[in-house]
Amino acid sequence: MAEKLGFIGLGIMGKPMVRNLVAAGWEVVVHNRSRGAVDELAGESSQVTPASTAREVADQVSMVVTMLPDSPDVEAVVFGENGILEGMNQGDLLVDMSTIAPATSIAVNNALKERGASALDAPVSGGDKGAIAGTLSIMVGGSEADFNRAHAMFDVVGGTIVHCGETGAGQIVKACNQVVVAIAYEAVSEALVLGSKAGVDPEKIIQVLNGGLAATKVLEMRGPTMIEHNFAPGFRINLHRKDLGIALATGKENNVPLPVTSIVTEMYESLVANGHGDLDHSAMLTMLEGGANHKVSKKS
Repeated sequence: MAEKLGFIGLGIMGKPMVRNLVAAGWEVVVHNRSRGAVDELAGESSQVTPASTAREVADQVSMVVTMLPDSPDVEAVVFGENGILEGMNQGDLLVDMSTIAPATSIAVNNALKERGASALDAPVSGGDKGAIAGTLSIMVGGSEADFNRAHAMFDVVGGTIVHCGETGAGQIVKACNQVVVAIAYEAVSEALVLGSKAGVDPEKIIQVLNGGLAATKVLEMRGPTMIEHNFAPGFRINLHRKDLGIALATGKENNVPLPVTSIVTEMYESLVANGHGDLDHSAMLTMLEGGANHKVSKKS
């Protein structure tokens, strides 16, 4: 019998993750800042129990999962009035699957330890498609015992699950992941604009690049939608910009220069400044198109 679980944060990622847990037989107590997603999931299954506050979730379960946008959101849910911390007791576990600063993950775990509880930082990669398919890559920081305890839940929502080290290690690996993904989007955008403006069908470019050393998940999963200019968010520019800020701060703390990451971050900053922050991060393409005065399109 699966352990009863709490889940806080029912956005683009959280909602399909809860659906997968329910399909796998878990009972889930859910809470979200806006009520609509809570009522939607509760209406779909009797295994879903609504909760009005984060503490109400923590009071009913021994393991709580959070999937929230940023460090301040996690801090508010954990430390705020009617927060998780007020409902955490000896032996309880928080699995924070948000992407936040490593220092925040460490602070959360330290606070929980004072109550006899503990936390894992377990950010994910794979976007909305991975969340829907249950194939997310999960990078986990925290104790091995807590990792093993949460593994049954990870198995439902993820495909690649790696214990990266002590508290904060999951967030550091996620920062590394976001560096690679951002630079890949910029590189794919350059390639598509260059080839297309030079007269080659961008679908042919994707076909060839995916068959060789230049193949990436970015190209495979988002190349076709980039050509279609379908930038419905699987992962918003605003959030990727935030993640790159975490990566740059981590680099500074460890005396690691990240020159290309800095440039790509500025490109995302420009997109946000021009009102595109809520588009998918693959909308990096539009910045390259603007610089080249050329819109990528299929050959008729």
